[in-house]
Amino acid sequence: MKHKFGAFLLILFGAALVLPAGQRWLGNDNPSQRLGPNQELAVKQHIMEDDVTKTNALCRISCRTDLSMAAAELSKPNQSAAANQQYLVEMIAEHPHMLRLIWLDQEAPALTAGTIDPENERQTAAYLTEARQAVSSGSSYQSPTFNVQHEPHFVLAAAASEGKGLIAIVRQSILHEVKQHQVRNLRMVPYPSEGRFGIKAVDPKTLEQVEVDHPEDNEGTSHYYRREVVVKFRDEPSEEDLEKVRSDIKATSIQKLGYTYVIQSVDTTTDDMIEYFQKRGVEYAEPHFLYMTNENIPQDNRAALRGFDAGPGKDVVLPNDALFSRYQWNLPITGTPDGWTVSTGNDEIAVAVVDTGVDLDHPDLRGHLLAGYNAVGKNTTPEDDVGHGTHVAGVISAITNNREGIAGMTWRNSILPVKVLDQTGAGSTYSVAQGIVWAADNGAKVINMSLGNYANARFLHDAIRYAFDKDVVLIAASGNDNTQQPGYPAAYPEVFAVAATDSRNRKASFSNYGDYIDVAAPGVGIASTYVGNQYAALSGTSMASPHVAALAALIRSVNPELKNTEVYEIMRQTAQDLGTQGKDPYFGFGLINVPKALQLAGQSRQSILFQDDWLSRELNDVEQEIAREQTGQAG
Repeated sequence: MKHKFGAFLLILFGAALVLPAGQRWLGNDNPSQRLGPNQELAVKQHIMEDDVTKTNALCRISCRTDLSMAAAELSKPNQSAAANQQYLVEMIAEHPHMLRLIWLDQEAPALTAGTIDPENERQTAAYLTEARQAVSSGSSYQSPTFNVQHEPHFVLAAAASEGKGLIAIVRQSILHEVKQHQVRNLRMVPYPSEGRFGIKAVDPKTLEQVEVDHPEDNEGTSHYYRREVVVKFRDEPSEEDLEKVRSDIKATSIQKLGYTYVIQSVDTTTDDMIEYFQKRGVEYAEPHFLYMTNENIPQDNRAALRGFDAGPGKDVVLPNDALFSRYQWNLPITGTPDGWTVSTGNDEIAVAVVDTGVDLDHPDLRGHLLAGYNAVGKNTTPEDDVGHGTHVAGVISAITNNREGIAGMTWRNSILPVKVLDQTGAGSTYSVAQGIVWAADNGAKVINMSLGNYANARFLHDAIRYAFDKDVVLIAASGNDNTQQPGYPAAYPEVFAVAATDSRNRKASFSNYGDYIDVAAPGVGIASTYVGNQYAALSGTSMASPHVAALAALIRSVNPELKNTEVYEIMRQTAQDLGTQGKDPYFGFGLINVPKALQLAGQSRQSILFQDDWLSRELNDVEQEIAREQTGQAG
């Protein structure tokens, strides 16, 4: 083992690791299958194109959701033109990808916010005409993608009612950003020999409270849908009565079940709806509690359900996040929804994302973010200027069950943003070590590191040991070079190393492998939060690692008394075996299994077979190797 010293670069494992020469292995159904470099590049090209395609879909869906909610807000009774104009200006500021917003009301002059250049005016004219026609008839609208100055755009319209609606011109710069990100992330292009740090290293130049309603954390096992209410009227309501209800509380759905009505609102809380109906003298108004049918719900149909943690031993209920059922294949395949019946997390168990920072204003993250640390720019906030750290944070703990965006693996665990990599996605060993030590000293119970290098630096290892000795769970991505050369920090014995799998439980073609791999997790086409109040699909072991970090946080939420080594052992013991029987270099102990891990974590410590001697053996081997090298150097 050769140790390297000095301030070498640690790069996003999703961004860059030095590739060994020669042919590498491409794993599909047979992980040991050998393909040539051109074939491997073709597979990575396909993955990148698929990520861009999925990001396009995520962008359209999230924009449509935002526009629909805004249209409902703008159409409130007695809303002044000045108030609506200010709302549009603020919305443009929060959604920089929306270049222009146009509010149409057939009873008032149109309102606009945002500016576009003459070329954009010309290119969008026909689509804007179609969008206006759709709004006038009370319909929604989406144009095809069109390019303005080589940038993809589309026009979107959301009708609030006939003759009222909101139109947006959306620029999809995110598609180019994701493409460039993944070209670097999946190592599809060579890197310059000199980075901007002046040493031989990779320099990826192009990488780069809104108050959030939390689900109620009830003491018992009765839970209910947020923004829904069950009402029994004293007298059967007329259609005119129901229309007034729709207008007053912005009801999006009114369904009659027997003698009662289940009413759902776009943004009125359950408490406010109950108060509203009680004032109208109904027989009763109560929360829409979670009761499931007595039949077993097929797994394929569970994505149609909405709801909150059903509590231990209860039926699985899935969240209502807009992108969950269609795009988050990664959660059902790991059993995460089943795991939520055991625990949805604990806000006192913080996960540090040691990365490029986090988008501190993303509405799908804001309510879960703690005050973090910036090791790159001192005395500044850990704001993400790349997108990578924001994506990682969303996988772990995006706000769940808020009807927008994605669902995080944990519903409650806090994120501690720690920026150690700069706007190029690169950082020194010092900044990364500093970030790890800071996180360990400031309450992190789990640290996710989707970054690395192939040099085994003692300085970084000391920081890892420091955090490990403070009982922090340390999770790291293995790397994206499809090589068995160990990468660090993943290969340090104190760190839990993660490989990536695809939606068919095969080894991701790019995923590094070796005896140091502990488990595997989804890492292909993962939908998550992205900078600029957006969502993107990315691939890489960087995306696999936060799944495991989130699981570790859930395990510690179930049983905060567990030591870090015991958390590791639970994840190993409960993993779903993939590939060759038993531990293997491609999947480690297998794919993480969330419900089994949480169930085991809930048992008494005496009933869990912990095997701490594995770490003692590995640490002893490392120390002996270091001692031999020091003796040789001294001689």
